[in-house]
Amino acid sequence: MSFSETFIRVAKNVLPMPMTIAILLTFLAMVLAMMLTGPQPGTEDIPYWVQIGSFWEHGFWDLLAFSMQMMLILVLGHVLALTKPADFLIRQVLGFCTTTPKAAAIVTFVTVVTGLLNWGLGLIFGAILARKVGEHAAANRYEINYPIVGAAGYSGMMVWHGGLSGSAPLTVAGENTIVYDEIGIIPLSETLFSPMNLVMIAALLVILPAAMAWLGSRLEPTDIHDLHPHRGAPHREQPPTGAARLDESPWLAWVFGGGILALAVFRLATEGEPGNILNFINFILLGLGIFLFGNLKKYVEAVEDAIVGATGIMLQFPIYAGIAGIIQYSGMIDVISGGITSISNTATYPLYTLVSAAIVNVFVPSGGGQLAVQGPIIVEAAQPLGVSYAKSIMAMSYGDQLTNMMQPFWALPLLGITRLTAQEILPYTLYLMFIGGAIFTVGLLVF
Repeated sequence: MSFSETFIRVAKNVLPMPMTIAILLTFLAMVLAMMLTGPQPGTEDIPYWVQIGSFWEHGFWDLLAFSMQMMLILVLGHVLALTKPADFLIRQVLGFCTTTPKAAAIVTFVTVVTGLLNWGLGLIFGAILARKVGEHAAANRYEINYPIVGAAGYSGMMVWHGGLSGSAPLTVAGENTIVYDEIGIIPLSETLFSPMNLVMIAALLVILPAAMAWLGSRLEPTDIHDLHPHRGAPHREQPPTGAARLDESPWLAWVFGGGILALAVFRLATEGEPGNILNFINFILLGLGIFLFGNLKKYVEAVEDAIVGATGIMLQFPIYAGIAGIIQYSGMIDVISGGITSISNTATYPLYTLVSAAIVNVFVPSGGGQLAVQGPIIVEAAQPLGVSYAKSIMAMSYGDQLTNMMQPFWALPLLGITRLTAQEILPYTLYLMFIGGAIFTVGLLVF
């Protein structure tokens, strides 16, 4: 039995669904709080387990706005991948994907670029591109290894947190964060646009496609001749009549979507960096999606298809916020941060942060949820060591995205679109993970 087969079998037997994991982590946080902390002076008359439950309830509501922002980023990014311009770009790329090395390299590069622009767009666009490459190869009788192309279409999820939709860097750039009182606002110039992150992005854009091309040249082709063209929702062939003309009027969509984009550009030009980065990104995604669809009815249908993928965010983010509430309000954050500080120094702390974030992400597959759980601990531990908050946040971001390559939670949309299984793509996503881990480690040590 291969390593990938063994890993998938173990994962199925050990790991329950993400919602169950979130609930189990809640109970674990409660038990740890009971063991490591105690009631505050003057509150001894209230059972401590009741107080801990109150901490969880208080934290549960702290990130509702943030949860909605993350849902919109995923949904609106997904919708952009379904527009005609996106389909046009895909068709331009297909002619170059005639061998496994070319297809693996090109799909990796394009997916990494789109993942850096928007994680929801990168996830869906990469999946659709991989599927189209497979269909094109089947139709034109090219021999390629389809699983590595599918894995390449997932590569954006290993870079997204250092890109323009990275939840942790964007969140700490505003006031809507659980650690705002401790760190204030960290501008994007110190996180996403820092020399460290820009150099890592450049390295990823060069090394990952080259590594996938090298591996692809050593793989045998797979049978893809039964891969039929992927069809979306059927479109009505009859022309619209009555009020339906307004629903499908391109002019209404262009004026409304274009108006949103014009307003966003005007505000950016007159006010500089927007006050709330996440709101501004979603505003742009909304206007751009409506404008490119040019049809309100089709846009709404695309949103209905995309919104299914945001279910996990809606249900799990508040639970993770509750866990963060337990950690923060019980005082457990001081105990944990003190332990991390005792075994770290200025040079090693970012690496400990990356590794711990990578491990946590296996069980908490959510960048926003991870910031809620781990952010306060990182901040408290970084301060006495003299490590910059910005570098600490980026180290957490790199670790969070790294183990997406072994966590099948976010791969579910890709598996559905490509008709591949986790077992088929896992050897190649693990390969990407090890390369990415080396890049992030070197970057954190050098900078």
